[in-house]
Amino acid sequence: MTKNTKLAIPLLEFVALMALVFSVVALAIDAMLPALEEISQELGAAHANDAQLIISIFFFGIVFGQVFFGPFSDSRGRKPAIYIGFAVFFIGCLVSIFSTSFSGMLAGRFLQGLGAAGPRIVVVALIRDQFEGREMARVMSFIISIFILVPIVAPAMGQALLIVADWRAIFYAFLLLTIISVTWFSFRQEETLAPAHRIPFSPRRVAGRVREIGGTRVTMGYTVVTGLMSGSFFGYLNSSQQILQLQYGLGKMFPVYFAILAFSFGLATLLNSRLVVRFGMQVLAGTALVSIAIVSGVFLPFSWTLAGHPPLWTLMIYLMVSFFALGMLFGNLNALAMEPLGHVAGTGSAFIGSVSTLIAVVTGVLIGQSYNGTILPLVTGFAVLSLLSLIMMRWAEAGR
Repeated sequence: MTKNTKLAIPLLEFVALMALVFSVVALAIDAMLPALEEISQELGAAHANDAQLIISIFFFGIVFGQVFFGPFSDSRGRKPAIYIGFAVFFIGCLVSIFSTSFSGMLAGRFLQGLGAAGPRIVVVALIRDQFEGREMARVMSFIISIFILVPIVAPAMGQALLIVADWRAIFYAFLLLTIISVTWFSFRQEETLAPAHRIPFSPRRVAGRVREIGGTRVTMGYTVVTGLMSGSFFGYLNSSQQILQLQYGLGKMFPVYFAILAFSFGLATLLNSRLVVRFGMQVLAGTALVSIAIVSGVFLPFSWTLAGHPPLWTLMIYLMVSFFALGMLFGNLNALAMEPLGHVAGTGSAFIGSVSTLIAVVTGVLIGQSYNGTILPLVTGFAVLSLLSLIMMRWAEAGR
């Protein structure tokens, strides 16, 4: 059910605007993938797997940023939090552009993640201000359906920029997107958190809300599930360039294969927006988790018998099925975790985002850094994390 009788702007424009603001995170990850090797070589990275840190450190920035932006948006409003987030992201891009060392690049990427946490976390709270339950899941699925176009085209965009310029052009593109997003958002989106509903910021009050959220079994359970399954996806992001571009020798065709997998994810989120109203979030999430566990349990021994290098077409089928299931998961998991937290949406969104992202970063880095020239670490990660997620989902639902 919609909380407000009427959105300030048409629903289609609202969905498009939120998808654009939300897409900063995806673009800042996926457009970088074709450039990882070039950046790491030019700036003097010590080891081949160190290039993955350009992605991983971005997520660490998101973890710390969410801790600030959630409570800040509950006390000062949604729009100021997003403005500050974009400003920090902008500064981080400039630091990366003018970096002359690998450590300087990582510092800039950390700032980008810190700033991107603002749009990422506050958009969810802004949506929660206006929608709840299955309707929120439906709106989130619409937004993710548009948002998923970014990972489909972002690697190709990054690759195209590398053809005509060096890797710094990618960061200039980030700056342009930031300017467009802030301009559209400032003129068209109204503040959704009325002054009467704002919660004055204080460490004691924030700690009290965190204890309340942490004691909500449904929220905690689905937050952990979100983190574990995001970890499997982050493991793929960390190692996808090495697996597809180097191990399988795709070279400049890497963005095409990456886009095919992203399309599978996007198609699932689009279908989810229709199916969630009929079947409910729990049924779809549970079915998706079981599907990932089964296909991973079958593909892992198959890959092991081929020394971790199965034919490319089998890997693509496995990943397409897995990503389709992930697409059914993420919009539902977020809505399930947020469902009991309408009265503290900003802090709740920050708590869920920071805890789940921390879990995801740790597990994703573990999977990525375990890359050994085979796909076995990646498939093992999907298998183990999906089984753990099923256990946590049962624990969460037992608390209803």
